[in-house]
Amino acid sequence: MNDDVREEDGRAPVAAEAPLPLPLEFEAHYLTNQEAFHEYALFILRTNERAEKAVHRCFLEILRHWDALLADPNLQEQTWQIMRRVIIGELIGGLREELLARESDTELNATLARLPARQFDVIVLRHIGEYDTKHIAWYMGLTPSTVTHHLRKAQERLAPVYQRTTRPINKECTR
Repeated sequence: MNDDVREEDGRAPVAAEAPLPLPLEFEAHYLTNQEAFHEYALFILRTNERAEKAVHRCFLEILRHWDALLADPNLQEQTWQIMRRVIIGELIGGLREELLARESDTELNATLARLPARQFDVIVLRHIGEYDTKHIAWYMGLTPSTVTHHLRKAQERLAPVYQRTTRPINKECTR
C-alpha cells in the first residue's frame, strides 16, 4: 500500500464496502425497460415522484426474484406483471390513504377505506377503473370467481351505508 494514503495516525483508511455488482442481465433488463415502466407509471400515478418511487420498488422486486425470473421462458411478461402489481398497489394504496386522510366527508368514504384490501381493490378497479371481472382477475392474480366473491362481499358491506347516504331526505326530493 502506498504510504501517502495513510491517515495522520499511520493507519490505512478503512475503505467503504462497495455494493455487490448487479447481474449484467438485470442491468440490461433495467436499461431496456426503465423508460417504458416509468411512462406507464407516470400515466397511472400522475406525478413523477410517485412514478419514480413505484418503478424503483418494481425493480427491487424484480431483482429479488431475478434468478427465478431468468428461468422463466416469459421473462418480459413476468417482469411486466410485477411492474403492474407494484403500480396498481401504489395507486390503490394512495387512494386508501387519501380516503382515510379526508375529514370523513361522507360515511361512505370512511366505510370504503375500511374494507379489507382485496375488497377495496376490487371495488376501486370495478367502479373507478371500470374494469370487468376478467381484467380485475388478471391484474390481481386471482380467479374470476374469487373477484366476484370479493366484489359481492364489498357491496354487501357498502350497501347499507350507500342506501343511508343516497336516499332522499323527504318526499319532495323523490319527485
